[in-house]
Amino acid sequence: MSLSPVRRRVAVIGTGAIVRGSHLPALRAHADRTELVAAVDVDQDRLDAFRRQAGAEVAGYTSTGAMLDAVRPDLVVIGTPPSLHREQTVAALKAGAWVWCEKPLCLSLAEYDEIAAAEEASGAYASVVFQHRHGSGAVHARELIAGGELGAPLVAHCQTTWHRDAAYYSVPWRGRWATEGGGPTMGHGIHQYDLLLHLLGPWEEIRAMAGRLVHTTESEDVSTALVRFRSGALATVVNSVLSPHEVSRIRVDCADATVELTHLYGHRNEDWTYTPAPHVPAERAAAWRTPAADVPSSHTAQFGALLDAWDAGVRPPGSGQEARGTLEFAAALYKAAFTGQPVRAGEIAPGDPYYEAMHGGHPDWAPEEQPA
Repeated sequence: MSLSPVRRRVAVIGTGAIVRGSHLPALRAHADRTELVAAVDVDQDRLDAFRRQAGAEVAGYTSTGAMLDAVRPDLVVIGTPPSLHREQTVAALKAGAWVWCEKPLCLSLAEYDEIAAAEEASGAYASVVFQHRHGSGAVHARELIAGGELGAPLVAHCQTTWHRDAAYYSVPWRGRWATEGGGPTMGHGIHQYDLLLHLLGPWEEIRAMAGRLVHTTESEDVSTALVRFRSGALATVVNSVLSPHEVSRIRVDCADATVELTHLYGHRNEDWTYTPAPHVPAERAAAWRTPAADVPSSHTAQFGALLDAWDAGVRPPGSGQEARGTLEFAAALYKAAFTGQPVRAGEIAPGDPYYEAMHGGHPDWAPEEQPA
């Protein structure tokens, strides 16, 4: 007689579009392992609409603290604006709950280290949504590259060229350092270069530029970077919200093959292409094809991996040093862009202004002081 899997009691904080469109389907896909018991939103009408969609049995709260005290959930899913993530994550960890939070997990390395301290004190874990690592095509590509099947990685390109208009930035928290943490480097391209880091491993040095070319925002609307990896591979990274032809792309040229991913907001096996070098036999190249089972990159795929980690009693993907490394890459890109100097991995530490804020207090980029 087999035992039924343990169902984790889940609460969501924030009931906007990302939670309705991505987190709720992920919870439903894993309904044999989770039970949605509560939702929090400061907007009562939005909360009521979410409860009608999610089910009347979901308790509603307008206060995170009240929900944590009353419900004591096993897992908290956070889909609020970025400036709220650190406070809500720390509160959930202190209540003993695991956390699965939309990107970015927080707005600075200083905030991340606060979350890490709360993790250590509670024994619970906080994971950030980096779903592009979890499609079957990404899993397969990483295995091939890490295993040396494609030869040494040499040259790479990572591109997030999207388009956002003025109406997009009319939402008050967007485009501001204190509430979004940055522009497309933090809010858009982070998924794609997180996957690049996942494929290529540790980086050593970054040089960058950033600009406000169109939008009247505090943060940038485009950034570009040159990156040297520990392996010796060189890469370019482009993050833009100025691009009419929207595309997300990664290309890695290895000694024996080029692997390319082209998509927009999510990928399937068919979005990955392998081109062998002339010296590679056809039978070897045939073995690189993506697996028959097609698991799209999605919140559902990452959520399953998180639950697997919980069942195994190990740290979930998208947490710990793995997640901190992606945030450090963002901070280093900003520091390199705003100072005009190369930045090395591990350089940004307590006492460095870019540890406390992505703008680093740079006079051309820091937010203006608000009148008292």
